[in-house]
Amino acid sequence: MRARPPASLAVSRLALPLLLACACVPASAQQRDEDPAPIESPDAEDADASKVPLAEIRRYVAVYNAVKEAYVEPIDDRKLMQAAIRGLLFDLDPHSVYLDRSAAEDFDESSRGAYDGIGVELQRQADGSLRVIAPIDDTPASRAGIKAGDVITAIDGKPFKPDEGDSSGPLRGPPGSKVVLTILREGQTKPLEVTVVRETIRVVSVRGRMLEPGYGYLRIASFQADTAADFDRQLDRLNEQAGGKLRGLVIDLRSNPGGLLTSAVQIADSLLESGDIVSTRGRVPISDAQFGATPGDRSGGAPVVVLVDAGSASASEVLAGALRDNKRARIVGSRTFGKGSVQTLLPLDNGDSVKLTTARYFTPSGKSIQALGIVPDVTIHPSKDAENARPGYTEASLRGHLAGEEDDVPGTNAGEVLEGEEPITAALGELKKVVAGTPPPPKG
Repeated sequence: MRARPPASLAVSRLALPLLLACACVPASAQQRDEDPAPIESPDAEDADASKVPLAEIRRYVAVYNAVKEAYVEPIDDRKLMQAAIRGLLFDLDPHSVYLDRSAAEDFDESSRGAYDGIGVELQRQADGSLRVIAPIDDTPASRAGIKAGDVITAIDGKPFKPDEGDSSGPLRGPPGSKVVLTILREGQTKPLEVTVVRETIRVVSVRGRMLEPGYGYLRIASFQADTAADFDRQLDRLNEQAGGKLRGLVIDLRSNPGGLLTSAVQIADSLLESGDIVSTRGRVPISDAQFGATPGDRSGGAPVVVLVDAGSASASEVLAGALRDNKRARIVGSRTFGKGSVQTLLPLDNGDSVKLTTARYFTPSGKSIQALGIVPDVTIHPSKDAENARPGYTEASLRGHLAGEEDDVPGTNAGEVLEGEEPITAALGELKKVVAGTPPPPKG
C-alpha cells in the first residue's frame, strides 16, 4: 500500500472559514493548548528583520492611547486590539486573515465536509464585500442560482466594512433559516436580491459515471479530508463497469476552489507511477516540502483529460499541473484562477487563529502559477447564448495579491466559467483524440 504524505500543509484556495472546501487542517501541526515553538530565521538578516523596533512599538502605543482617550465614543480594549490585529494582516495578501475562535472552528469543520450554511466559496475584497469563487455542487447556493464571479455586497441588508475581517460569518446559521444576499453580477445593471435557505452542508466531493462504454467521468467538487479515498473508490467502480479497465477518464475540476493540498497530492499519486507532484517554498524551513509519486497507477494507465475553468483554483491547479507536467493528462477548458500560495492555520492561546500565507507552490517543472493560472492545452468557450458567457476573474485581480513569475495585469487573459454538459462533451472528444494518439494543437 502506498504511503500517503502527512496532512501538515494545506492550500486554501481562496477560502474564508465558513466556506466549504477550505484549505487547512494544519491545526494538527501546532496544538491549540500549547504555545507554538519560536521559528528561527534562516539567516542573520532575517533575524534582525524579525525584531520590532522600539520606536515603532512606541508609535503604536501612542496611537492606541490617543484612540482610547480621545475618540468620540468609548471603545472596548478587546475590540480595539482586534481591529489592530486585523489591520496588521489587511495589507498582506488577500488570503491572510485573522479568525476568532468560532470562525477558526468553522474553518476546521469546513475541511471535514459538514457544516450549517449555504455552501459557497468566497474571497474577501478590499471594500469588505465577498466575491464568489464558486458555489459548491448541489448546495443551497448553487440551487439559488449564485454563480462564480458574483459579488455579495450585503447580508440581510447590512453592507460590509473594509476592515471587518471575516465578514462572511452571517452566512452560517441554523438549517431552515433564511438569509438574503445583495449581489452584484456582471451584465446586470441593478443589484440582485437572492434569498437562500440554509441547510446542513454535507458535500459529496467526488461523483462518477460512465460517459460512454469504456469512458469514465469523475467530478471533484472540492478537496477535503476524505476526497482522495472517495476518488479511489469511484475510480475502482468505473474500472469495474468498464470490464476491468477504462479506455479513458475525464476528471472535472471546473469551479473547484481547492481545499487540502494533501488530498490533491494523493489523487495525483493514484494516477502517477513516478515523478514529482508539487513542491512548496517559504521563508522558513518548515514551509519547504517536496511531494513525489509512489509506484502504482490505479487507473492502469488509462488516458486522462482534466477539465478546468476560471473557478478552478489552488489544490485544483496543483492536481492539473502535476498531471500535465508529468505528461499524464491533457488539460482542457479555460485558464484557471492562478492561486499558487499555501496557507497555514496558526492557533493562538486564546482560541483564535491566524490563517497566514506561508509558502508558494511549484509544479513539477518548477513553475509557479501564482497570479497566472494554468493555460489549457485545448481551450474551449461557453456557447455565446449561455448565461455564463462572460469573462472570468483571476488571482491577479485581487487587491494585494502576491506577485507571480509572469504576473498578469489584473483582469488580463482571465479565463471563463464553463457550466453545463457541453464542456464535458468537448472534453470527451479530446479524450478520444488522446486515445487515438492525436497530438494536442499548439498553444497560443
